Formats: sequence, C-alpha cells, structure tokens
Amino acid sequence: MIEARIKKTFAASPGSAGFTLDIAFTAQAGVTVLFGPSGAGKTLTLDALAGFLAPDEGRILLDDQILFDGATRVNLPPQRRNCGYVFQNYALFPHMTLRQNLEFAAERRPPLERHRRVNEMLEKFALTGVASRRPGEVSGGQQQRCSIARALIGAPRMLLLDEPSRGLDAPLRAGFYQAVRQVREEFALPIVLVTHDLEECFELGGRMLVLREGRLAQQGSPREITVAPASAEVAQLLGGYSLLDAEILALDPGRNTSRLRLLEATLGAAEIAGPYLPGHFRGDRVQLCLRQDALRGQPRQGGLGVNQVAVQLIEWSERPRGSMARFNAGLAAEVSLANAEAWRHLKDWLIEIPAEAVRAL
Repeated sequence: MIEARIKKTFAASPGSAGFTLDIAFTAQAGVTVLFGPSGAGKTLTLDALAGFLAPDEGRILLDDQILFDGATRVNLPPQRRNCGYVFQNYALFPHMTLRQNLEFAAERRPPLERHRRVNEMLEKFALTGVASRRPGEVSGGQQQRCSIARALIGAPRMLLLDEPSRGLDAPLRAGFYQAVRQVREEFALPIVLVTHDLEECFELGGRMLVLREGRLAQQGSPREITVAPASAEVAQLLGGYSLLDAEILALDPGRNTSRLRLLEATLGAAEIAGPYLPGHFRGDRVQLCLRQDALRGQPRQGGLGVNQVAVQLIEWSERPRGSMARFNAGLAAEVSLANAEAWRHLKDWLIEIPAEAVRAL
C-alpha cells in the first residue's frame, strides 16, 4: 500500500505563475486513478512517488518502508524505490529491439533467470513474434505493452502509468485496458494511473482521486463521484452536468421533497420539485447540479407540465449514438437517433427535470 503526503511549491517566474502541489492519499493493491485537467499536478505526483521529484515536505511510505520523509530528510533515489514507471511516450530505447529493452531492465538478474523472465514477459504481453524488432518498427500498442512489460520485469512493488493510452485509437485503447486488467489481476501491487479521460476511470479505476490546481478536490469510486460531485468545480471537470442557481421555497423531510425556484432569468422563474435538501432552510439560495443524461428534452407543443421548463435551442452536435441539444441557461439533453432528424431544426423546446436528477452543491 502507498501512503503519501506530498507538498511541493514552485515559485512564480516572469513567464509562469506559481504552483503548489499539496495532497494526501492512500493507494492499495489495484488501480487508483489520478484524474484532472492538464496542470493539476498529476504527473508531479507520480514523479514524487518515483523519486524524480523531491517534495518540500511530507512523507511517502510503500508497504511501511519510508521512501521520503521531509522531517528526517530521508529521500531514497529512484533506483532504490522498486517502482515501475510507464511514461507518456513509453521511453523505450529506440536502438534496441523489444527483447533487448526487456533484457536491459532485467540486467541485475542472473543470466538464466533473466532469459526465463524476458521470455515469460514477451509471451504474457503477446510480443514474442515481434521481439526482434525495434520500437520504431512495431505498432503503438506493441510499444505500449513492451513498456508495461519492462516496468514489471523487475518485480516492482508499485506501478505508475502516466497517460499511457493517450494518442491510441479505439482498438489499441481496448488492448491497453485489457493489459492493465491483466496486470491488476496477476500482480498484487498498487497501480497509480494518470488520466483526464473519464471513460478510462470507469474502465480501470477502483478508486478515483480528482485533482484540481494541486489539491485533492474529491475522492471515491468513479461511480460515487459522478453521481455526487462534491462541488461545481468537480462537476465542470467531469463534464455532463448543468449548473443552475435556485431558491428553496419549501422543504418536507417527511416526504423527502423540496420546492425550488430557478433563478436563471431566461427560464422565467420556473419552479421545480426536488428531493429533500438536508442542511438547508427555506429561503436559502443553492446551486443545483443536474446530470444531463437524466434530463429529457422534446419540442414544445403546448403548456408546461410538472418539472418542465421552456428553453430555446442554441446548439446541436452529433454523437455516435445520438445527438446532444444545448439550450439557454446552460441546459443540455441527449436526443435519440430516432428523433434527431425531425427535431434538430426546431427552436422552442421544453426540458423535463426529474426530481431524482436534482442535487444541491
């Protein structure tokens, strides 16, 4: 298990703003995903775990072994941390064959054991047929699998993956997911994976850490975080949510209901029903977080029903399995393929907001 508390400050310079990474987390056997936008501190976190970056203060433990301790000035170099690291560009030696890349990583093992281990990893990652080729002579997916095999050949106690699927097409990405799942099942070690792809979090992550501006904004399973973002900032990072300001008109804990007035001027002070909002009072102003995949849009043909608001279509975009319609007030809804062609040119719509889709931040 990894236990990390990392603080590192980079001073401002004429060409860049200052930045502070200040996070604390644990990562057990399985996949822990670091999720966030570029510049959030994800790769810096991996570099601190691997020993390429010395924090200003904090502590990093791996299975109770101290890798870094700012108070006692312990800072093991990378070669003593027993860590496998897969870089964004895979970092394979271009002048060596895939087999030679693996042999180099296993050079400290006795010759017979090294030969056996290299053959085992080539077979495990389906690289035997291209073992004599150099990285530039194989596909991106094969380079990727070789990089993972090289990181694992020394039997590391943790594996760090820095956006290794970036730039891969759909089939290669599926192959990568399969490779990581294989590693997760066969090697009982903590795997820390950096990504800004939410789908990848669901494919691989048992636990998800959301980083924003060097801080840990939320942590939990991917499902827990997407169902209940902790803040407007997290919702915006995840995407797929509409944020609306509202005033609480009524609260009924017995019936688990609330009545809310939307404060967006273009919605005409519409009122909707929502769930009971614990910790709030009548008259409070709250920010609502609405999952766009739970909203239902359709052309407006008459009056408004319960939990329906009148909107106007602003933008239409195609999706593989349907279309996304975007409206005023930041509202959006998915439209099925069956209705897309007939509805895409209509201006006046209504959006139904199910009460169960309403969450107050």
